[in-house]
Amino acid sequence: MQSFETGFIEEQLITQGLLQTIRLIGEYKGKQELFKEQAPQALETLRQVAIIQSTESSNRIEGITAPLERIKELVAEKTIPRDRSEQEIAGYRDVLNTIHTSYAHIPFTPGVVLQLHRDLYQFSVGEGGRWKSVDNQISETHPDGTKVVRFKPVSAYATPEAMERLHERFNSFWQSGEIEPLLLIPSYVLDFLCIHPFLDGNGRMARLLTLLLLYKAGYEVGRFISLERIVERTKESYYDTLYQSSQGWHQGQHSLLPWWEYFLGVVVLSAYREFEQRVGLVTSVKGAKTAMVVDAISNLPVEFSVRDLQERCPTVGIDLIRRILRQERDAGRLECLGRGPDARWRKI
Repeated sequence: MQSFETGFIEEQLITQGLLQTIRLIGEYKGKQELFKEQAPQALETLRQVAIIQSTESSNRIEGITAPLERIKELVAEKTIPRDRSEQEIAGYRDVLNTIHTSYAHIPFTPGVVLQLHRDLYQFSVGEGGRWKSVDNQISETHPDGTKVVRFKPVSAYATPEAMERLHERFNSFWQSGEIEPLLLIPSYVLDFLCIHPFLDGNGRMARLLTLLLLYKAGYEVGRFISLERIVERTKESYYDTLYQSSQGWHQGQHSLLPWWEYFLGVVVLSAYREFEQRVGLVTSVKGAKTAMVVDAISNLPVEFSVRDLQERCPTVGIDLIRRILRQERDAGRLECLGRGPDARWRKI
Protein backbone atom coordinates (compact mmCIF):
# COMPACT_ATOMS: atom_id res chain seq x y z
CA MET A 1 0.00 0.00 0.00
CA GLN A 2 2.12 2.94 1.26
CA SER A 3 5.29 1.57 -0.37
CA PHE A 4 3.53 1.33 -3.73
CA GLU A 5 2.19 4.83 -3.98
CA THR A 6 3.27 6.62 -7.15
CA GLY A 7 6.97 7.46 -7.18
CA PHE A 8 7.73 6.14 -3.69
CA ILE A 9 9.92 3.12 -4.56
CA GLU A 10 11.63 5.03 -7.37
CA GLU A 11 12.77 7.69 -4.90
CA GLN A 12 14.20 5.25 -2.31
CA LEU A 13 17.93 5.25 -1.58
CA ILE A 14 19.79 2.32 -3.18
CA THR A 15 23.36 1.73 -2.06
CA GLN A 16 26.20 0.13 -4.00
CA GLY A 17 26.09 -2.76 -1.54
CA LEU A 18 22.43 -3.42 -2.32
CA LEU A 19 23.08 -3.26 -6.07
CA GLN A 20 25.88 -5.80 -5.68
CA THR A 21 23.59 -8.08 -3.66
CA ILE A 22 20.95 -7.96 -6.41
CA ARG A 23 23.60 -8.73 -9.03
CA LEU A 24 24.93 -11.72 -7.06
CA ILE A 25 21.42 -13.11 -6.50
CA GLY A 26 20.85 -12.87 -10.24
CA GLU A 27 24.03 -14.84 -10.89
CA TYR A 28 22.94 -17.56 -8.48
CA LYS A 29 19.53 -17.69 -10.13
CA GLY A 30 21.32 -18.51 -13.38
CA LYS A 31 22.95 -21.53 -11.73
CA GLN A 32 19.68 -23.12 -10.58
CA GLU A 33 19.01 -25.03 -13.78
CA LEU A 34 22.60 -26.25 -13.87
CA PHE A 35 22.26 -27.61 -10.33
CA LYS A 36 19.01 -29.34 -11.29
CA GLU A 37 20.64 -31.05 -14.26
CA GLN A 38 23.82 -32.08 -12.46
CA ALA A 39 22.47 -33.16 -9.09
CA PRO A 40 18.75 -34.05 -9.10
CA GLN A 41 19.14 -36.64 -6.32
CA ALA A 42 21.08 -34.20 -4.17
CA LEU A 43 18.40 -31.56 -4.64
CA GLU A 44 15.69 -34.00 -3.57
CA THR A 45 17.59 -34.58 -0.32
CA LEU A 46 17.87 -30.83 0.23
CA ARG A 47 14.18 -30.36 -0.58
CA GLN A 48 13.09 -32.87 2.03
CA VAL A 49 15.26 -31.21 4.68
CA ALA A 50 14.05 -27.72 3.75
CA ILE A 51 10.36 -28.63 4.11
CA ILE A 52 10.92 -29.95 7.63
CA GLN A 53 13.12 -27.03 8.67
CA SER A 54 10.77 -24.43 7.17
CA THR A 55 7.74 -25.90 8.91
CA GLU A 56 9.61 -26.15 12.21
CA SER A 57 11.29 -22.73 12.16
CA SER A 58 8.42 -20.58 10.90
CA ASN A 59 6.13 -21.94 13.59
CA ARG A 60 8.80 -21.82 16.30
CA ILE A 61 9.37 -18.09 15.62
CA GLU A 62 5.75 -17.62 16.70
CA GLY A 63 6.15 -19.85 19.77
CA ILE A 64 4.50 -22.91 18.19
CA THR A 65 6.61 -25.98 18.94
CA ALA A 66 6.52 -29.76 18.86
CA PRO A 67 9.15 -32.52 19.20
CA LEU A 68 11.25 -32.94 16.05
CA GLU A 69 10.09 -36.53 15.52
CA ARG A 70 6.46 -35.40 15.60
CA ILE A 71 7.19 -32.63 13.10
CA LYS A 72 8.87 -35.12 10.76
CA GLU A 73 5.86 -37.44 11.00
CA LEU A 74 3.43 -34.56 10.41
CA VAL A 75 5.38 -33.31 7.38
CA ALA A 76 5.46 -36.84 5.96
CA GLU A 77 1.70 -37.10 6.70
CA LYS A 78 2.28 -40.28 8.70
CA THR A 79 0.19 -39.06 11.63
CA ILE A 80 -2.61 -36.66 12.47
CA PRO A 81 -2.23 -33.57 14.68
CA ARG A 82 -3.08 -34.19 18.33
CA ASP A 83 -3.00 -30.69 19.83
CA ARG A 84 -3.25 -27.01 18.85
CA SER A 85 0.46 -26.66 18.04
CA GLU A 86 0.45 -29.72 15.80
CA GLN A 87 -2.71 -28.50 14.08
CA GLU A 88 -0.99 -25.25 13.15
CA ILE A 89 2.17 -27.10 12.07
CA ALA A 90 0.09 -29.37 9.81
CA GLY A 91 -1.66 -26.35 8.33
CA TYR A 92 1.66 -24.67 7.56
CA ARG A 93 2.86 -27.91 5.94
CA ASP A 94 -0.13 -27.97 3.60
CA VAL A 95 0.16 -24.33 2.52
CA LEU A 96 3.89 -24.79 1.99
CA ASN A 97 3.23 -27.83 -0.21
CA THR A 98 0.60 -25.90 -2.17
CA ILE A 99 3.10 -23.15 -2.92
CA HIS A 100 5.88 -25.60 -3.78
CA THR A 101 3.74 -27.51 -6.28
CA SER A 102 1.32 -24.92 -7.70
CA TYR A 103 2.95 -21.49 -7.44
CA ALA A 104 2.85 -20.88 -11.19
CA HIS A 105 -0.93 -21.28 -11.24
CA ILE A 106 -1.75 -19.26 -8.11
CA PRO A 107 -3.06 -15.75 -8.93
CA PHE A 108 -1.76 -13.15 -6.52
CA THR A 109 -4.98 -11.62 -5.22
CA PRO A 110 -6.41 -10.75 -1.80
CA GLY A 111 -8.82 -13.66 -2.24
CA VAL A 112 -5.93 -16.10 -2.61
CA VAL A 113 -4.26 -14.65 0.50
CA LEU A 114 -7.50 -15.32 2.39
CA GLN A 115 -7.66 -18.84 0.98
CA LEU A 116 -4.08 -19.63 2.02
CA HIS A 117 -4.77 -18.26 5.50
CA ARG A 118 -7.88 -20.44 5.68
CA ASP A 119 -5.76 -23.47 4.76
CA LEU A 120 -3.19 -22.49 7.41
CA TYR A 121 -5.92 -22.95 10.03
CA GLN A 122 -7.79 -25.83 8.41
CA PHE A 123 -7.02 -28.17 11.33
CA SER A 124 -7.68 -25.53 14.01
CA VAL A 125 -10.76 -23.92 15.49
CA GLY A 126 -9.36 -20.44 14.78
CA GLU A 127 -10.92 -18.03 12.32
CA GLY A 128 -8.82 -18.81 9.29
CA GLY A 129 -9.57 -17.07 6.01
CA ARG A 130 -11.00 -13.83 7.45
CA TRP A 131 -9.56 -10.35 7.76
CA LYS A 132 -9.16 -9.19 11.35
CA SER A 133 -12.39 -8.17 13.07
CA VAL A 134 -10.79 -5.96 15.74
CA ASP A 135 -7.80 -3.65 15.73
CA ASN A 136 -4.45 -5.23 16.63
CA GLN A 137 -1.02 -3.95 17.53
CA ILE A 138 2.58 -5.12 17.36
CA SER A 139 4.08 -5.01 20.82
CA GLU A 140 7.19 -6.13 22.66
CA THR A 141 7.34 -7.46 26.22
CA HIS A 142 10.47 -6.55 28.18
CA PRO A 143 12.09 -8.90 30.74
CA ASP A 144 10.47 -6.95 33.59
CA GLY A 145 7.04 -7.68 32.13
CA THR A 146 6.29 -4.22 30.74
CA LYS A 147 4.78 -4.14 27.25
CA VAL A 148 5.72 -1.54 24.65
CA VAL A 149 3.75 -0.95 21.44
CA ARG A 150 6.20 -1.02 18.55
CA PHE A 151 3.70 -0.38 15.75
CA LYS A 152 -0.02 0.23 15.25
CA PRO A 153 -1.19 -1.49 12.05
CA VAL A 154 -4.06 -0.46 9.81
CA SER A 155 -7.43 -0.59 11.57
CA ALA A 156 -9.71 -3.59 11.13
CA TYR A 157 -12.26 -1.39 9.36
CA ALA A 158 -9.71 -0.20 6.77
CA THR A 159 -7.98 -3.57 6.25
CA PRO A 160 -10.06 -5.00 3.34
CA GLU A 161 -9.59 -1.81 1.30
CA ALA A 162 -5.89 -1.63 2.24
CA MET A 163 -5.29 -5.19 1.01
CA GLU A 164 -7.16 -4.51 -2.22
CA ARG A 165 -5.10 -1.37 -2.78
CA LEU A 166 -1.84 -3.16 -1.95
CA HIS A 167 -2.48 -5.96 -4.45
CA GLU A 168 -3.76 -3.61 -7.13
CA ARG A 169 -0.64 -1.44 -6.95
CA PHE A 170 1.77 -4.36 -6.51
CA ASN A 171 0.37 -6.28 -9.49
CA SER A 172 0.49 -3.14 -11.62
CA PHE A 173 4.21 -2.72 -10.90
CA TRP A 174 4.85 -6.47 -11.28
CA GLN A 175 3.21 -6.70 -14.69
CA SER A 176 4.77 -3.50 -16.02
CA GLY A 177 8.31 -4.75 -15.39
CA GLU A 178 9.43 -1.21 -14.61
CA ILE A 179 10.89 -2.03 -11.18
CA GLU A 180 13.21 -4.88 -10.18
CA PRO A 181 11.12 -7.77 -8.72
CA LEU A 182 13.72 -8.24 -5.97
CA LEU A 183 12.74 -4.78 -4.71
CA LEU A 184 9.00 -5.28 -5.18
CA ILE A 185 8.85 -8.52 -3.18
CA PRO A 186 10.28 -7.27 0.14
CA SER A 187 8.30 -4.04 -0.27
CA TYR A 188 5.10 -6.10 -0.48
CA VAL A 189 6.09 -8.13 2.58
CA LEU A 190 6.75 -4.96 4.59
CA ASP A 191 3.39 -3.45 3.64
CA PHE A 192 1.61 -6.73 4.40
CA LEU A 193 3.13 -6.79 7.88
CA CYS A 194 2.32 -3.10 8.44
CA ILE A 195 -1.32 -3.75 7.51
CA HIS A 196 -1.24 -6.91 9.71
CA PRO A 197 -4.49 -8.09 8.12
CA PHE A 198 -5.19 -11.09 10.37
CA LEU A 199 -5.76 -11.55 14.08
CA ASP A 200 -3.23 -14.39 14.05
CA GLY A 201 -0.77 -15.91 11.60
CA ASN A 202 0.57 -12.70 10.03
CA GLY A 203 4.24 -13.66 10.41
CA ARG A 204 3.77 -17.14 9.00
CA MET A 205 1.67 -15.82 6.12
CA ALA A 206 4.33 -13.21 5.34
CA ARG A 207 6.98 -15.94 5.06
CA LEU A 208 4.73 -18.14 2.92
CA LEU A 209 3.90 -15.24 0.60
CA THR A 210 7.62 -14.46 0.39
CA LEU A 211 8.23 -17.95 -1.00
CA LEU A 212 5.31 -17.65 -3.41
CA LEU A 213 6.56 -14.36 -4.86
CA LEU A 214 10.18 -15.49 -5.07
CA TYR A 215 9.07 -18.61 -6.97
CA LYS A 216 6.95 -16.52 -9.32
CA ALA A 217 10.02 -14.38 -10.04
CA GLY A 218 12.11 -17.48 -10.75
CA TYR A 219 14.09 -17.59 -7.48
CA GLU A 220 13.69 -21.16 -6.24
CA VAL A 221 16.30 -21.27 -3.48
CA GLY A 222 13.57 -21.55 -0.81
CA ARG A 223 12.68 -24.96 -2.20
CA PHE A 224 16.09 -26.33 -1.16
CA ILE A 225 17.26 -24.08 1.67
CA SER A 226 14.87 -23.06 4.43
CA LEU A 227 14.46 -19.28 4.34
CA GLU A 228 12.44 -19.59 7.53
CA ARG A 229 15.42 -21.18 9.29
CA ILE A 230 17.60 -18.24 8.23
CA VAL A 231 15.01 -15.79 9.57
CA GLU A 232 14.91 -17.70 12.84
CA ARG A 233 18.71 -17.60 13.14
CA THR A 234 18.71 -13.84 12.49
CA LYS A 235 15.49 -13.04 14.34
CA GLU A 236 16.90 -9.98 16.07
CA SER A 237 17.90 -8.38 12.76
CA TYR A 238 14.55 -9.41 11.27
CA TYR A 239 12.60 -7.49 13.90
CA ASP A 240 15.04 -4.56 14.05
CA THR A 241 14.95 -3.88 10.31
CA LEU A 242 11.17 -4.28 10.20
CA TYR A 243 10.95 -1.70 12.98
CA GLN A 244 13.31 0.69 11.21
CA SER A 245 11.50 0.48 7.89
CA SER A 246 8.02 0.74 9.41
CA GLN A 247 8.69 4.09 11.10
CA GLY A 248 6.68 6.74 9.27
CA TRP A 249 4.89 4.10 7.17
CA HIS A 250 1.39 5.47 7.76
CA GLN A 251 2.52 8.85 6.46
CA GLY A 252 4.42 7.37 3.51
CA GLN A 253 7.70 8.70 4.96
CA HIS A 254 9.41 5.40 5.76
CA SER A 255 12.72 4.08 4.41
CA LEU A 256 12.72 0.72 2.63
CA LEU A 257 16.51 0.42 2.62
CA PRO A 258 17.05 -1.34 6.02
CA TRP A 259 14.43 -3.98 5.19
CA TRP A 260 15.66 -4.39 1.60
CA GLU A 261 19.22 -4.97 2.83
CA TYR A 262 18.14 -7.56 5.39
CA PHE A 263 15.68 -9.36 3.13
CA LEU A 264 17.98 -9.60 0.11
CA GLY A 265 21.39 -9.80 1.76
CA VAL A 266 20.85 -11.68 5.00
CA VAL A 267 18.08 -13.99 3.79
CA VAL A 268 18.06 -14.52 0.02
CA LEU A 269 21.76 -14.13 -0.83
CA SER A 270 22.97 -16.17 2.14
CA ALA A 271 20.45 -18.88 1.21
CA TYR A 272 21.88 -19.07 -2.30
CA ARG A 273 25.43 -19.27 -0.92
CA GLU A 274 24.39 -22.09 1.39
CA PHE A 275 22.60 -23.76 -1.53
CA GLU A 276 25.74 -23.77 -3.65
CA GLN A 277 27.82 -25.09 -0.77
CA ARG A 278 25.39 -27.88 0.04
CA VAL A 279 24.98 -28.98 -3.58
CA GLY A 280 28.75 -29.36 -3.71
CA LEU A 281 28.78 -31.35 -0.50
CA VAL A 282 25.94 -33.72 -1.28
CA THR A 283 27.35 -34.54 -4.71
CA SER A 284 30.70 -35.53 -3.23
CA VAL A 285 31.83 -39.12 -2.99
CA LYS A 286 30.80 -39.26 0.65
CA GLY A 287 27.12 -39.53 -0.22
CA ALA A 288 24.33 -37.08 0.38
CA LYS A 289 23.37 -37.84 3.96
CA THR A 290 26.91 -38.38 5.22
CA ALA A 291 27.98 -35.08 3.71
CA MET A 292 24.99 -33.38 5.30
CA VAL A 293 25.98 -34.62 8.77
CA VAL A 294 29.65 -33.70 8.32
CA ASP A 295 28.63 -30.24 7.12
CA ALA A 296 26.30 -29.82 10.10
CA ILE A 297 29.09 -30.75 12.51
CA SER A 298 31.37 -28.14 10.97
CA ASN A 299 28.73 -25.45 11.51
CA LEU A 300 27.85 -26.40 15.10
CA PRO A 301 29.57 -24.90 18.17
CA VAL A 302 32.71 -26.59 19.53
CA GLU A 303 30.51 -28.63 21.87
CA PHE A 304 27.22 -30.10 20.67
CA SER A 305 24.80 -32.96 21.27
CA VAL A 306 23.31 -35.68 19.09
CA ARG A 307 20.03 -33.80 19.38
CA ASP A 308 21.67 -30.74 17.80
CA LEU A 309 22.71 -32.89 14.84
CA GLN A 310 19.25 -34.41 14.49
CA GLU A 311 17.73 -30.93 14.28
CA ARG A 312 20.19 -29.93 11.55
CA CYS A 313 19.75 -33.21 9.64
CA PRO A 314 16.08 -34.21 10.07
CA THR A 315 16.08 -36.72 7.20
CA VAL A 316 19.11 -38.65 8.50
CA GLY A 317 18.52 -41.66 10.76
CA ILE A 318 20.01 -41.81 14.24
CA ASP A 319 22.06 -44.93 13.44
CA LEU A 320 23.88 -43.18 10.58
CA ILE A 321 24.48 -40.10 12.74
CA ARG A 322 26.03 -42.22 15.47
CA ARG A 323 28.17 -44.11 12.96
CA ILE A 324 29.52 -40.86 11.51
CA LEU A 325 30.25 -39.54 15.01
CA ARG A 326 32.27 -42.69 15.77
CA GLN A 327 34.15 -42.34 12.48
CA GLU A 328 34.96 -38.71 13.21
CA ARG A 329 36.07 -39.69 16.72
CA ASP A 330 38.32 -42.47 15.40
CA ALA A 331 39.80 -40.02 12.90
CA GLY A 332 40.74 -37.71 15.78
CA ARG A 333 38.38 -34.92 14.82
CA LEU A 334 35.87 -35.38 17.66
CA GLU A 335 35.84 -36.59 21.24
CA CYS A 336 32.88 -37.84 23.24
CA LEU A 337 32.39 -36.19 26.62
CA GLY A 338 30.10 -38.78 28.18
CA ARG A 339 27.86 -41.76 27.65
CA GLY A 340 24.24 -42.30 26.75
CA PRO A 341 21.82 -40.38 24.51
CA ASP A 342 22.53 -37.06 26.25
CA ALA A 343 26.30 -37.25 25.84
CA ARG A 344 27.96 -34.18 24.36
CA TRP A 345 30.67 -34.11 21.71
CA ARG A 346 33.59 -31.72 21.25
CA LYS A 347 35.42 -30.80 18.08
CA ILE A 348 39.22 -31.15 18.32
